[in-house]
Amino acid sequence: MPGLVDVHTHFMPERVLRKVWDYFDGLGELTGGIEWPIAYRADEDERLALIRGFGVRAFTAMLYPHKAGMAEWLNSWAVDFARRTPDCLHTSTLFPEKGVEGYVREAVEAGTRVFKAHVQVGAYDPADELLDPAWGLIAEAGIPVVIHCGSGPSPGKYTGPGPAEAVLRRHPRLRFVFAHMGMPEYEDFLGLAERYEEVRLDTTMAFTDFSERLAPFPPGLLPRLADLGDRVLLGTDFPNIPYPYVHQLRALERLGLGDDWLRAVCFGNGARLFGLG
Repeated sequence: MPGLVDVHTHFMPERVLRKVWDYFDGLGELTGGIEWPIAYRADEDERLALIRGFGVRAFTAMLYPHKAGMAEWLNSWAVDFARRTPDCLHTSTLFPEKGVEGYVREAVEAGTRVFKAHVQVGAYDPADELLDPAWGLIAEAGIPVVIHCGSGPSPGKYTGPGPAEAVLRRHPRLRFVFAHMGMPEYEDFLGLAERYEEVRLDTTMAFTDFSERLAPFPPGLLPRLADLGDRVLLGTDFPNIPYPYVHQLRALERLGLGDDWLRAVCFGNGARLFGLG
């Protein structure tokens, strides 16, 4: 492989990221009260050097609001970050609020490559009617949306497959990428990928020793995972992971699904989705 394409990494304004780390340190409700030491707690330049040193050719800046009024500001920061970080796929976000269609349109016109939606942290229904025009715009533009809507590590009012499928029924061409393989509702989210041809899944934290203790992936689902090999994307959650980056890669290798599957997941599928040379 020429390298890795990691569709689930977190770069955001430093003061926002520090607050995220503080939350993890505090064993908050959204982390399930689990000890979660941040493996790559470093400043932005060092984190960029690290991820490039791991062989990652393209990555994302997964940023997300937890309340109204944040998304547009985060998107403005992301424009600047993408300009000064050419190997980062320009990332934007959204929230169910008045004006969301407008700033999503601006993000699309500014060349965003991927959106991030965090149903658990934002505590919102992705099928909220305020978001409907925005989902339509994103679907029409063919831009992927990495969406955390599984119920791990802690369930929320709108987590689980139901709200996400309600969106897909209205917008079946929407390129949802279900973060963490939909953990722990793996089978349900695999089912959505089987029913909707533009749906994908990312591997973030799935199959690792850390997650296998909490929400093990059922071995009986491996044949279905193998069959979806062209729609599974490497994701890691760097830098907010409690183990070395390479452990995610080793966890994928030990699934035993073969070199072709690994090459597709770690590079080919992401390169094709984002039109990378």
